[in-house]
Amino acid sequence: MPELPEVETVRRQLEPALVGRSLAEVEILDHRLVQPRDRGEVAAELLGEQVVAVGRRGKYLLVRFASRRALVVHLRMTGAFLVGAATAGRSGAPGTPGERAGLARLAATPHLRALLVLDDGVEVAFRDVRRFGTWTLLEPGELRPYLAARLGPEPLGAFSAADLGARLARRQAPIKAVILDQATVAGVGNIYADEALWRSRIHPLRPAAGLSAVEVRSLHRAIRASLNAGIARQGATLRDYRAPDGSSGGMQDEFKVYGRDGEPCPRCGRVLAKSRVAGRGTHFCPRCQRPPAA
Repeated sequence: MPELPEVETVRRQLEPALVGRSLAEVEILDHRLVQPRDRGEVAAELLGEQVVAVGRRGKYLLVRFASRRALVVHLRMTGAFLVGAATAGRSGAPGTPGERAGLARLAATPHLRALLVLDDGVEVAFRDVRRFGTWTLLEPGELRPYLAARLGPEPLGAFSAADLGARLARRQAPIKAVILDQATVAGVGNIYADEALWRSRIHPLRPAAGLSAVEVRSLHRAIRASLNAGIARQGATLRDYRAPDGSSGGMQDEFKVYGRDGEPCPRCGRVLAKSRVAGRGTHFCPRCQRPPAA
């Protein structure tokens, strides 16, 4: 599932294409994308909206409109945007659907779920192999409470080690499970949780409330460092993730522990192990990350 670095990469590539543009055509092909609402109704409401900002909160993409409405997009496991080149009709202005070769190109995208045409002729497609991605159109004033009910603080924003410590102090669950909880910190998923715990030398089964102040500060730094490394490399492509320009991320080549079970730890040389924590495959070093006492 795309995590904060992957979603931030998508945001950065969508922003210059969308901001300042209006939605000249909107086609939602899959009713599951906007359920429980009717896909035709949502498409009609999006038509003509002008984009003023493309933001991100945790793993959510936020497309804000001049009307003060907001489209909240969750990519889930395999959702992806593709941005096509601007195409023009015979007069040089954006053409009709029949005149745009680009429309035919993106419309033929496998697993296409929605297609947008901007007022400059640029086309934006949304594809989703597993069909778990969601689009939620919110009315003015609904965005803040919608996000507040689902997400904790942004790890790369005004989020201190003291903030993290206060959230961990109330939890006896394994630390891996707690930092995967989006109410603890927004945007951290399985990959970057493993990477952060390895960086901070904390075993994923340690009870969250049992971490010392020094360990909390180390984990805070490690979460931020892991996410920033992922952003710098435009995310990780393991299977389906692609940026809107079609490129793959490069973070998978920089993993220290995730997906490397059976290989030597890059820090101490011990063979890396894999187990399951909170139902997720979990990678760690048995020597660097000492297990909790029995």
